[in-house]
Amino acid sequence: KAIDAGAHCIRINPGNIGGPDKVAEVVAAAKLKGTPMRIGVNSGSLPKHLRDLEFENPVEALVTAATEFVELMHRLDFHDFKVSMMSPMVAPARTSSIKVSMKSTSVPNTIASNRLLAEKIDHPLHLGVTEAGTKWSGSLKSAVGLGTLLADGIGDTIRISLSTFHAEEEVKVGWEILKALKQRERGPVL
Repeated sequence: KAIDAGAHCIRINPGNIGGPDKVAEVVAAAKLKGTPMRIGVNSGSLPKHLRDLEFENPVEALVTAATEFVELMHRLDFHDFKVSMMSPMVAPARTSSIKVSMKSTSVPNTIASNRLLAEKIDHPLHLGVTEAGTKWSGSLKSAVGLGTLLADGIGDTIRISLSTFHAEEEVKVGWEILKALKQRERGPVL
């Protein structure tokens, strides 16, 4: 329905989409309209077959979910059809029909899983920390997690998730992280 309504990009979660048949249905619609997708893997909603691995090795579980889903997209012939996924929040992004995000509430797991995934796939990565927290603690967790990855050269787009009803606060934190890394500048540096 989102694709039919004209969404510029959609997100699908490997943990709750409902299996390969459902994915094939979404892929067919996306291919028809030229709609790119973000594969959104979250530590709180991994596919059932990875739940035991999540307790043993949460980083490996996240990366496995992401790589399995990318492979599924490739088998469904959903490859790079050169849709621009540029964002003003980070350096010019690579072009791809797929971008991948792996988010965890654990900053070390977010960092480790994205580092490992960056070695395994050649698709743009969308960075974030799931349910980062309040304006104060969430800003710090996001700065450490995303800042570390961006400083390593990992990541094409970012999202800051704070427990606030004011989305503009999330955007401000994102800009400050990028400003601190000298990747984007907006406003004075104090």
